[in-house]
Amino acid sequence: MYQVVPGGAGGTITDVIPKQKLSKDTRPLVGAGVIGLVLVIAAVTAWCYYIASLRKAELLKTELLDLNKDGYIIRNQGGSIVFRMDFRSGTLDLDSCTKEGEILSCVRTTDRKLIFFIETVRPKDTVQCYRVRWEEVVPDIPVEHAMTYKFAHWYGGAVSAVQHWPISISGQQAPKPFVTSDIYSNRDEFGGILESYWISSNATAIKINNSVPFHLGWNDTEKTMYFQARYNDSSFKPNPGEMPCAELSYRVCVGSDVTSIHKYMVRRYFNKPNKVPAEVMFRHPSWSTWALHKTDIDQEKLLKYAANIRKYNFNCSQIELDDGYSRRYGDFEFDPVKFPNASAMFHKLKSDDFMVSLWIHPFVNHDSENFHTCVERGLFVREPTGRLSALVRWWNGIGGILDFTNPETRDWFASQLRSLRSRYGVSSFKFEAGEANYLPWKFKTLESIRDPSIFTRRYTEMASLYNDRAEARSGYQSQNISCFFRPIDRDSVWGYELGLKSVIPAVLTISILGYQFILPDMIGGNAYVNRTYGNRGLPDRELYIRWLELSTFMPSMQFSIPPWEYGDDVVEIARKYTALHESLVAPRVLELASEVLSTGDPIIRPVWWIATGDETAYKIDSQFLIGDDLMVAPVLEPGKQERDIYLPAGHWRSYKGERFDIKEPLHLTDYPVDLDEIAYFLWV
Repeated sequence: MYQVVPGGAGGTITDVIPKQKLSKDTRPLVGAGVIGLVLVIAAVTAWCYYIASLRKAELLKTELLDLNKDGYIIRNQGGSIVFRMDFRSGTLDLDSCTKEGEILSCVRTTDRKLIFFIETVRPKDTVQCYRVRWEEVVPDIPVEHAMTYKFAHWYGGAVSAVQHWPISISGQQAPKPFVTSDIYSNRDEFGGILESYWISSNATAIKINNSVPFHLGWNDTEKTMYFQARYNDSSFKPNPGEMPCAELSYRVCVGSDVTSIHKYMVRRYFNKPNKVPAEVMFRHPSWSTWALHKTDIDQEKLLKYAANIRKYNFNCSQIELDDGYSRRYGDFEFDPVKFPNASAMFHKLKSDDFMVSLWIHPFVNHDSENFHTCVERGLFVREPTGRLSALVRWWNGIGGILDFTNPETRDWFASQLRSLRSRYGVSSFKFEAGEANYLPWKFKTLESIRDPSIFTRRYTEMASLYNDRAEARSGYQSQNISCFFRPIDRDSVWGYELGLKSVIPAVLTISILGYQFILPDMIGGNAYVNRTYGNRGLPDRELYIRWLELSTFMPSMQFSIPPWEYGDDVVEIARKYTALHESLVAPRVLELASEVLSTGDPIIRPVWWIATGDETAYKIDSQFLIGDDLMVAPVLEPGKQERDIYLPAGHWRSYKGERFDIKEPLHLTDYPVDLDEIAYFLWV
């Protein structure tokens, strides 16, 4: 019963407690105690995990934004989801995330290091913004976020060949460089006027930072737009000395309504024009030689064109002498065969009170007398090594493209324009092309540019010396260049693909991107072979009249195919509408133009501008506003002499004298509009 255990250094232990077996009565009590202890430990552990999860959940929330490992969502003040962005380039390691003040940051994905943060900014009581940045620290890893667009209607981005309002996305497109392109020749690309900015009908806006090597893609099945930053396999390149580590950074702002959030974004992020172009350009139409004569223009035809403008009693802000006046592309001189006495011609035009603008471009063809000079002086964009001038193909041949990042190139080009002005009294210039797609895929400029569209910016800057009357068809970060911006050539057709129906969506898109002095291209379109609805080489008569009526309510009007080609009745209609433009439209446009200098607000506005809570207004693409008090509803369908019209709540008077005092939006079904009419309504 007792044991003697040999002791250690302390000697021998002889007092040993005898072993006893537990009785059957005490065993359940011990078991219950153990179970209780386990339950207590489990409860404490669960509580600790619960507290930790609450803290983590609180950590991953910032104002109305909820972050998770795969993306984030943003809610409005009412709790509804208005924005969702998914991360496609990695999964965040949430244990690496911390929050300090208004900045939530993470330093790892599940497999690599990165720099990531979301900063909350509250610039106004009605606006909540979030700065988002995901930057890779390893070269050549693209960053891609996927924005869900199913929550709302979206607007902005770029002009396109098939233009809709709101944006209509179809098919799938892997992310491609978001750069300016000539969409007449490349109809699947982004257009020549472009900004990485979008707004939605649920009062959300996103602006990609200008420093991002931005690529855009989409998937209409997933209802997503892919925002990607990358340098590999791209025309974007890092700054000299920088590693090609991609960074996707942008701001998302949420407001109370779509109009107010757009006003905030424009005031905060867009350049503003520094002056209003010449008043006469808004009041009187310009007349281009292009659609009527194409390159077959000569001195006799130009003088006859001018004489007919006077003969038929039309006003003229300026005549635009388009392509075909020089012998070779890149020569800044008149073809002596086609224009045997250019000086006398200009003297005659001036004596008849005509101002003349000339078509110019950034190309010097290889057969031009100026080509060798430009090569020798290093005025062209170069191939990637910088040793040789690059040759490019454009629609009028092969040549060099002038490097407008080079001060010497700018000086040389400006001197050529000054010479034309001093010798002939040229009033201004039409700056053709300028899109980045005419650059080589890989190229070198004197001033390194990481974004190819900066070339567009540098080219349009050349118009600033002539901005009273100048016209440009491309623009990127160019809102402060106070010239007229023109969407790419329209075909003489009815539809949405560069046709009459595309005009309003294109103008609204350009307006939302911050370009307010708009020339909506030639009345009736360009009358290109095989892209003209009509006969005798002319646009269809009905199409021409409806185009004329729509152009009356644009900031500026431009003829090329003249009304007298259709007969006296069309001449009378044209006189009627040019007079209406001068008396009704131009005064309003000029008043709004002066406001643009400080606000950047559109002159031509979407219907939702004054009807922000109406789902119907978000989808209207065939009506528009001039300011807030003139609603325009043209007929854009062949064979129609009626149309449905949406009137927002308010007090309206139609062009026929009818009064509409309505507290709710009103739909006028089959409202009669004769061929020589356009429906418009004034706020009373």
